[in-house]
This record gives sequence, structure tokens and C-alpha cells, in this order.
Amino acid sequence: MSEPADASVHASAVKIGDRAVLIRGPSGAGKSRLAFDLILAGRAGQVPPAVLVGDDRVRLDTVTGQLRVRPVRQLVGLIEIRGLGIRRCDHVEEASVGLVVDLWAPDGERLPQPDTLLTCIQGINIPRLPVREGISPLHVVIAVLTTSPGSAFL
Repeated sequence: MSEPADASVHASAVKIGDRAVLIRGPSGAGKSRLAFDLILAGRAGQVPPAVLVGDDRVRLDTVTGQLRVRPVRQLVGLIEIRGLGIRRCDHVEEASVGLVVDLWAPDGERLPQPDTLLTCIQGINIPRLPVREGISPLHVVIAVLTTSPGSAFL
């Protein structure tokens, strides 16, 4: 499924190293929580340095064959921390998407089929991690970012 150019989507994004993780899922699935957990994992050295791109709504567009993500203007530098509310956070203005994480994905499996590990957004194929409801996504995303190839990610 493709999205229209420069689409605002219900998602969060975190730049980790030189690529962004785009986090999608229904309301309440834990997009903001995963975004903040990844930022904390970057601070702890579990993954390369991580910084918020956007939380709740982001804009997507294509630039020179790459999917780019940036925050919507009204939410720049803001992230929801459950139990605290909306907080200010260091952020970047844009990043190239290197991985899509789909929370509460019905096709999230213990041993996923290869065709579920890729998504096409605005005509660009991007590695995808489907995570079934009830599974904590943080450790799986860290594994994607830190383990050696054998997988199709980053």
C-alpha cells in the first residue's frame, strides 16, 4: 500500500544513528512509549545515539529515492510520556526512514514470513518489523539494530 506524497500519518519516529525508525500502530499501542524507550536505549549505549523526530503525527515524503520523515509543525520537540503528559524532548527536523515497526500487527509471528518483513511507502521498499499485540517491542527492535545480518533490516 502506498501513501500520498507529503502525507501526515499517525506515527512516531526516532532517528537512531543515521536512519529513523518509523513506529506505526493504533491508538494506545505504545508508539510514544517505544519512541521514548529507544531514546533511553541510545542514552544507555544499547543502540547508537537516538533522538526524537516526531511523536503522534509525522510527515512523510520522498527525496532522491529515500523516504524522509519529519515532525508536524504543531508537535515539534514534543513527546507524550504516559503518567506525565506532554514533555519537551531533544529532536531533529528530519531523517531518512530505515525501518518501519508496526505495533499490534496481526501478521507479527515468532518466525515471520519473508514477505511480511518489507513494506512499500510512497513507492519505496523499507524493512518492516511486525510486532503482535502483547509482545514488548523494545527488545526486538534493539535486536534488529544490533545483531548481524541474516535478516533484511537496516
